Amino acid sequence: MKTMAEGASGEGREHWTHKGPVRLFLWEKAAGSSPGPLGTILFVHGSSMASQPTFDLHVPGRSDSSAMDYFRHLGYDTWCVDMEGYGRSDKHRDINSDIATGADDLEAATDYIMRTRSVESFLVYGISSGALRAALFAERRPERVRRLALDAFVWTGKGSPTLAERSKRLPEYQSRNRRPIDRAFVRSIFTRDHPGTADDEVIEAFADAILALDDSVPTGTYVDMCAHLPVVDPARLAAPTLIMRGQYDGIASLEDLLEFFTRLPNPDKQFAVMPGIAHASFHQKSFRIAYHILHGFFSQPTPSYQGA
Repeated sequence: MKTMAEGASGEGREHWTHKGPVRLFLWEKAAGSSPGPLGTILFVHGSSMASQPTFDLHVPGRSDSSAMDYFRHLGYDTWCVDMEGYGRSDKHRDINSDIATGADDLEAATDYIMRTRSVESFLVYGISSGALRAALFAERRPERVRRLALDAFVWTGKGSPTLAERSKRLPEYQSRNRRPIDRAFVRSIFTRDHPGTADDEVIEAFADAILALDDSVPTGTYVDMCAHLPVVDPARLAAPTLIMRGQYDGIASLEDLLEFFTRLPNPDKQFAVMPGIAHASFHQKSFRIAYHILHGFFSQPTPSYQGA
């Protein structure tokens, strides 16, 4: 098996940029023609794993398990970035890498991609706390976000069984900048909401890829999601926005997400419930539903009539 840095297809390319004194790792998989005719996707990972295990996972016998490869073959240029404190990016600062820090990382990552690839705006997909990072970045830099997809998103946290359980350990998370992860923890991501939504071989491959890069991850996103929500204002999101919610996902209540959705000002918006899916949509048995919804949103034509 090839290393994560090489990529199982051998067609990825690693990049490095800086956010002040912090070195950030980026991973690129481009479409066959350059630039990709459908645009450039920036994938944003969640709280407990780096970017390549999330978006460029390769599982023997499971075609299209790499989201980056799938979308690259459709005609998108695809990128992901390890947030500070994760994966191959720097971990030397004494910080907990919260949501705002992640939005800073996306600023640095897009600076680099725009400079080296002449990209003017991005199709941004974030999952879980990555969706919060992506949304905050879109608030700050609306001109850089062409379309925004928020998967496994949470707004206020009201009615979330996952966050209610996680909050029991909030003092522990607030007392340190990193928390340990292991194989049992990775498996719990797939069993806490609705066991059976993901195949064992996918869970094991995901755990292998995560633990090859990290044995601990920052606590900042957990602290934000338990103590500081909301961190995003829907009224300030100008981009066309898609909310993706797994049928069984416990990170947010349906009511919480629908209220967020109604407050989005751009009429070009969609809300999709993904049947048979829990939290980690790209690693579920029904992952192709997530791909289909995301591709449909990202490739949607501009309205011929938009009103006054």
